[in-house]
Amino acid sequence: MSTIYTATATASTREGRAVSSDGLLDVTLALPKELGGSGAGTNPEQLFAAGYAACFGSALQAVARREKVDASEASVTAEVGLAASEGGAFGLEVTLRVELPDALHGEVGESLVEKAHQMCPYSNATRGNIPVTLVVE
Repeated sequence: MSTIYTATATASTREGRAVSSDGLLDVTLALPKELGGSGAGTNPEQLFAAGYAACFGSALQAVARREKVDASEASVTAEVGLAASEGGAFGLEVTLRVELPDALHGEVGESLVEKAHQMCPYSNATRGNIPVTLVVE
């Protein structure tokens, strides 16, 4: 594999700031209220969800173009859960909700979503590491 782009960002903890090397991303980080924090900033799970949803949506569009189908009205919502496991460790779980236009429901849509799941870098990075559930809506 040959690297074609590298993103770089720096953060110190879940509470503080995360900044990309080019300054285009500069966000305040805070623990969510559900974890006892103020909720006054974004968190790593939200950032991961946004990245995964955008990446999967792009993979879906690329597959649709290749298959000569119009999926321009499709959208992807990523739900990233933070889960506690035994021994004090934490893990992630993801549900990808892919909303397709009515014309793509059924076998064609299911095939597009599965092919996008094979193409998407986030899906490839998480495969076998965390549970990812695909839901076609």
